[in-house]
Amino acid sequence: MALSKRFDDALVLASELHRAQTRKGSEVPYISHLLGVASLVIEHGGDEDEAIAALLHDAVEDQGGLPTLERIREMFGEGVAEIVAGCTDAVTEPKPAWRGRKEAYIRHIREEATPSIRFVSCADKLHNARAILNDYREHGDALWDRFNADVDQLLWYYRSLADAFMETIDNALARELDRVVSEIEAEYRER
Repeated sequence: MALSKRFDDALVLASELHRAQTRKGSEVPYISHLLGVASLVIEHGGDEDEAIAALLHDAVEDQGGLPTLERIREMFGEGVAEIVAGCTDAVTEPKPAWRGRKEAYIRHIREEATPSIRFVSCADKLHNARAILNDYREHGDALWDRFNADVDQLLWYYRSLADAFMETIDNALARELDRVVSEIEAEYRER
């Protein structure tokens, strides 16, 4: 797949929207996550709409809600907007309660999400899970202080997501997510 100027424009927009944002508990620019997710999508055969959505998958949730989604729709079309909306678990501030929001998102992945939404979301969750595993190895239990949920809730969430993706797409990304989540679980139990 050759990427067009649309991808370049999405990269610029992602950088603009997330410029002041860093990864939780670090000074790492947030764009690194967006690039990582887009890379996974491209490397696993995604099309340009999926790659663009990967760059913008957190824009609505973190950078402006529904007006940002409308901007994405205008710039990149309904297909990209649908994927981004499907990867978003909250559009309001303050966000709804953590557990209910995550339960609804897992249900959405299992029952409603399109293959493209599942694909981009799985790449997102895999990139996050790899970061969690790496940071857990580096920082130990102090890692869990970065999150809005406790360790048991986070482990439940990532296990539930891995299971949902294995049930619905069972591709290399889903299998890798399942493997990484299993490593996190095992290392946590060993401590």
